[in-house]
This record gives sequence, structure tokens and C-alpha cells, in this order.
Amino acid sequence: MDSKQAKKPFKLDAETEAAVEALLAQMTLQEKIGQLTQLGTFDEESDGELIEEGMVGSILGIRGADTANELQRIAVEESRLGIPLLFADDVIHGYRSTFPIPLAESSSWNLELLEETAAIAAREASSDGINWILAPMVDIARDARWGRIAEGAGEDTFLGSAVAAARVRGIQRNDWSDRPHIMACPKHFAAYGLAEGGRDYNTVDVSETRLRETYFPPFQAALDAGAGTIMAAFNEINGVPASGNRWLLKDVLQDEWGFNGFVVSDWESVDELVQHGFAADREQAGKLAANAGMHMDMHSLIFHEHLASLIDKGDVKLEVIDDAVRRILRVKHALGLFKHPYVDNKLAGEFMLHEEHVATAREMARQSVVLLKNENGTLPLQPSLKKLAVIGPLADHGEAQLGCWRGQGRPEDTVSLLSGIQALAHERKAEVLYVPGSGVLDGTDEALEQAIQAAKASDVAVLVLGENADMSGENNSRVSLELPAAQQRLLEAVHATGVPVVLVVVNGRPLTLEWADAHIPAIVNGWQLGIQAGPAIADILFGAANPSGKLTVTFPRHTGQVPISYNMKKTGRPHMRRYVDSDIAPLYAFGHGLSYTSFGYEELRIEQAEAKLGETVTVSAKVTNTGDRDGVEIVQLYICDEAASVTRPVKELKGFSRIPLKAGESATVSFTLSEEQLGFINQAHKFVVEPGIFKVWIGPSSAEGLEGSFEIIE
Repeated sequence: MDSKQAKKPFKLDAETEAAVEALLAQMTLQEKIGQLTQLGTFDEESDGELIEEGMVGSILGIRGADTANELQRIAVEESRLGIPLLFADDVIHGYRSTFPIPLAESSSWNLELLEETAAIAAREASSDGINWILAPMVDIARDARWGRIAEGAGEDTFLGSAVAAARVRGIQRNDWSDRPHIMACPKHFAAYGLAEGGRDYNTVDVSETRLRETYFPPFQAALDAGAGTIMAAFNEINGVPASGNRWLLKDVLQDEWGFNGFVVSDWESVDELVQHGFAADREQAGKLAANAGMHMDMHSLIFHEHLASLIDKGDVKLEVIDDAVRRILRVKHALGLFKHPYVDNKLAGEFMLHEEHVATAREMARQSVVLLKNENGTLPLQPSLKKLAVIGPLADHGEAQLGCWRGQGRPEDTVSLLSGIQALAHERKAEVLYVPGSGVLDGTDEALEQAIQAAKASDVAVLVLGENADMSGENNSRVSLELPAAQQRLLEAVHATGVPVVLVVVNGRPLTLEWADAHIPAIVNGWQLGIQAGPAIADILFGAANPSGKLTVTFPRHTGQVPISYNMKKTGRPHMRRYVDSDIAPLYAFGHGLSYTSFGYEELRIEQAEAKLGETVTVSAKVTNTGDRDGVEIVQLYICDEAASVTRPVKELKGFSRIPLKAGESATVSFTLSEEQLGFINQAHKFVVEPGIFKVWIGPSSAEGLEGSFEIIE
């Protein structure tokens, strides 16, 4: 992947605009305000009356075709103008068929499969009455303390933008014509992942240059892929909360970028302008949000309660309201809601957990696994294995595998790691001994002793340790990225038996695994892999599948290193950059991931040693599977602009390619660098390409690769 797909932004068309204007001309002020109102909870009696009066534009969290159809019937058949409702839901990594958490999925670097899982989630959600998915989360995150790092694609803007576009394409594939289509809603605009201290909802103070270069591009990619809605962030940016930030929502998003869809607040984030100290009361919060370019108020009911009086007083102009209504009606027309407002209530039974969806969940889980360490060929487990100990509080914990924002995923739908391992071990006539050994957060001497004895009685011990589902995600920040003390004690005790240990990490964020890396021969980063976690991990452990995942976020040695990313700036004293009490290098670099085979890189070629401004540069390398197993390598291209008018990172990802290679097979992997990859945001906040020397690397991770250089000349 070295360039963006064709842009297909949400566009206006004459027929829709005419229909929107005709409807707008008939609407009362209260009906207009109704379109700007989203209910976050629903009371059948009181809210049913609001729908009948045309006072509701959207409802969040309604599930089930029968319920959705009845509410839609009231809106379409009993309200004066018959304007249909948007039914929204947070569908983050699957609906009933729960896939790996987004951070895990991004480790596959497989844009086609990412698009497919998003499409499946949308298909299932649609059958349950939903027509608006509040996803993908496209926030760049470099601080693993922040719990919502689990919901994104990691630390890199180039990869994050590609993933954002793929997810939008999947959500909006809309390969049906008999029910409402679905619209994506990238979130949280903007820089939500930059919260100070890794504390959710916290302050963001950031330069405009960094916003435009690092945090805006995934949103632009999502909009270029066709998203017609966008969600504002909870956080403030440089002293102005996003939900009242006119520069962000109006000047940049709507005027500069030409966005024709609508902006929705996050949950009560309009009301939270008061908590920020940006507004004195709810009425002022409504004024600030509306005038800043907020079009729909999620749940706080401030627009519902105060917009009419604000218009009467002249604090908000009617044209502001009309603009918001136009945008919302455009989206409803685009989804076909005026033609197909209802959903067949039989579809959910056909789609939920369809066998093809479950098979895709297993494949995505396999491709998401990252093999961090594999000393002395510890993995895959040998066919001669007779007795295997499976130890750890998360081994038989299906709920943990669902991760945060599980949609409608259920623990009973999930195959635990223990069950997956037992199934494959049975096929190989190997005995499995299972003991938890500890709880997730605490343990007892008795449980620890049981684990020690199980390990001593086995040929190999597989320890399944890490985080429960509620240890990451929204409002689940952590001050320490280490394994909980009880689990670390368990790991050290089992290691002390002398039995070979394989550590499988269940996690929603990077964890600090320095002790494990120094002592444990094989470490598998298993993330939270969804309903097919068990079979996927078993496939990897027993060698039925060859791991191919690579990290999309840096794993630090210590929590004190965060925020951390591979694409740091050089600084004026790079040779003196250090910690007095730790190695400055991360434990596992961005792009790192091992395989059961090996890959060699050679013959770096740069077709143009010099290229003029506006011309492209083609870079290639020969990649060979030098091992004895077929495998998949994720080849990565990095550049560094050596001298520029704004300092540049030491490396920047600008291309990647996921290539299957049979044992002994070679392939030449080629990338084309255009202005889009070579440019940056200058001091005037404009995108430019400057003449000068560029270093380039092609390799298996951000930490290694073949190196060359070329020059851009005027």
C-alpha cells in the first residue's frame, strides 16, 4: 500500500438538494430543532410523543428491528412531515459477531480484511434496525496509559489513515437495497488521543502544525472515503473544547475541507462545555456549540430546550439552524430512509453469527496475533508434545476476549483460549492440565502452588496473562502498564520450575513486558481477539497458522517512557538522549512481529537518484522467504527528510505491502513515492515538498531495513 484509494467523499446532488429544500420550507422552527436532537435514552411514552411531534431526529442505542420499525413508523406515518429517524449505535469491532479489538485488527496490516470485518459488522447491525454507526475511531494514540488506544489503529498517521478509509468503506459498503443503508461516523474530532497524562477526556494543548500533520489526516481519509457524519471530541484543544470550537468544526472541517455532512456531539459534550468552564450555563453552551458548527446534540437536550429562545434573542441565527437541518436531511436521503425506512425483522436471525462471519472472525484473529519473541524454536509446539499445562486467569475467560465496546457480543458466543487449545491438543492426543493460578488482580498461595505443580507435571506451560475487558477502553486509563502483581508473581513462579514457558498476552494496550522478555523464551501478543480467540491462538501455538501480525504501536520497556512512538523528532542532541535508569529504546518497535519462517531483504533499488519537484520516486527491494515454511511478510517503507524548514521525524512510514511467500520464494516489492508522501506542513500551515536529501528504508520493522537515499531538486 503506497497510495490512497480513489477519493469518494460525501457529495451533494441536485435531486437530493431539491428534496431537502422542499422539505425545509415546510418545517416549523420546532421541527427543525427536532432534527438537531438525538435521544440517548428512550422512554416509550414521553419520547414517543416527541417523535410524533417531529421533535426527534435520531435515537442512540435502539436495537431490534421490531422496536426500530415501530419508532420509525411513528416518525414516518404519524408525524406531520414524516421525516424518518436515524438509529445510531457504537459498533466498534463487530456487532454480534465480535472481531478483535481495532488495535489488534490493525496489527494485521490487511486493509481488505479490515474492510470486510467492518462490512460484516454493518450488515449485522443493519438487520437489527441500526442505520448509523458511530465508528470508526480514528484517533492517533501514542500513550498506552489511555484506555481508548484499544479502539484505534495505533500511533502512525499514514497507517491510521489507510485503516480509517478501509473501515469507512466497509461500514458503507451497503450491498443491499431492501432496507436503509448505513452511514459511518469517524470520531473523535480531534486529537482526543493526545490527552495529557493518558487520562481520558483530559486537556490537549497542541500546535496547529502537529494537528494538521498527525491528527487530522485520518479524519480527512475517512471523509474522502465517503463518511457523511463526524463526531466531535470530548477534549479541549488549546483552551477551546471541541464541541464549541468554531475554528475546528466550521473553519477547518466545513469551510476549508468542504464537508457537506453533519457534526454530532459526543455524549452530553455540549452540556460539558459548562463543566469545562467554557460556558456559564446550558443556554450559553447551546449558543456556543450551534454557532461553532455543531449540528446534532447527543443526549444533553440543550438544543431541544434552548435553541428556540436563542434564535428569538438573536444569539443564534436561523440560517445556522437551517444549515444544520439541511446537512442532516442530506444524510437521511443518502441512506434511502425516505424510500426504505423499515427493516425486515427476519434478517437478524439470518445474519447474526452467520458461519461466514464466524470464519472471518477466526481469520482476522489469526492475522492480528503478533509473535513478539520465539527463542530456540519454542513455538510452534512440537507434535511430540504429550502433556501441556494451560495456566492463567484469562485462559478460560471468554468475556475478556470481547474487549471494550463489544457491541452485542456475548461471552457464550466466545471460544476461550483454553477451549481452543484443548480442541487442537485432543487432535494431537496431548493431555491438557488447566489451573487458573491466580485471579486477574489477586491471588492465593494455594492457587499458585496448584499452578506450579501443573507446570512440573507438563512438558510445556502456556501462561495466559494480561488484562480483563474492563481494564482498557473508555475511562479505563492506567498509571502502570505492567502485568498486575498477582499475575507477575504467577509468571515468575512457573518460570522458576524450569519447564519451558510460552506467554500469551491478552491485552487492550501495549504492556511493559521487560521481565518476561528477559526470561520467557516465547511471547505471543494475543490482544483481545473476539469470539474466535481460542481457535486462533491455538492455530498459532500448534503451528496450524503461521503468525504474520506486526505491531502498530510501540511497546515500551517502562511506563515512564510513554508517550512513545517510533517517529520521534531528532532533537539537537540525539546522541545525549537517554534515561539514567533505563535503556531509551522501546522493548518492541513499531512494525515488529516474528514468523515461524524467516525473511531476507536485499537489492535495494532507487530508480531516481534525483527527481524534480512534482516527480515520483520508485524504490524497491527483493524479499526472500529464507525459511522452511510458507509465510506472509509485511514489508515496510520509511523515509526521513534530512533537512527541512520544519524539523522532521527520524523515520516516517510511507508504504507497506503484505506479501505471501512460499519457502524459498522471492519477490520484488516496489513502492512509488509521490508528493503526497514526501511533503509536510510548513510554518505557514501549508502542505509543501521541499528540495533536499531523503533517506529511505525498506525492511521488516521501523527498527531495521535496507537503507538508501535520493534527492529532490528544483
